[in-house]
Amino acid sequence: MDLETYLRQKGVWHRFIPKAETVHTADAARAAGLGLHRVTKNLVSKTDQGEHVLLIAPGDKRVNLKVAAKALGVKNLSLIPFDQAEEISGYPPGGTPSVGHKTRMQVVMDKSLLEYGTLYCGGGSRDKLLELKTQDILKMNDAITAEISS
Repeated sequence: MDLETYLRQKGVWHRFIPKAETVHTADAARAAGLGLHRVTKNLVSKTDQGEHVLLIAPGDKRVNLKVAAKALGVKNLSLIPFDQAEEISGYPPGGTPSVGHKTRMQVVMDKSLLEYGTLYCGGGSRDKLLELKTQDILKMNDAITAEISS
């Protein structure tokens, strides 16, 4: 099922924003004319027990994997290599949305993102962004929040 169909079936407000094809968050924000702090990085990672986790962080910050692991109550957390992330999420790096993944993952969202009513994330492909309500991202993922980036 494609991302738009998934969002419609869930009855979730959303808006796709076409842009030039990009991979990196900073390039995506520039291409769409948005502030980097409002465009999320959606990073597929794995715990030391092999469970997949999605880390959602502001585009202008770096994720601290040790802090994220602590928030999850696990020993270690590592990022999935770029070339393997699509297999898990169902989306190419640079197009990974904050919701609707192929593999069910635990989700940790950086607390600083809660100050915004909506956020922008990968739109399922590298040539569009997706705007979603922050609260919908939290609810749809049953996400936990923590200060995971700086």
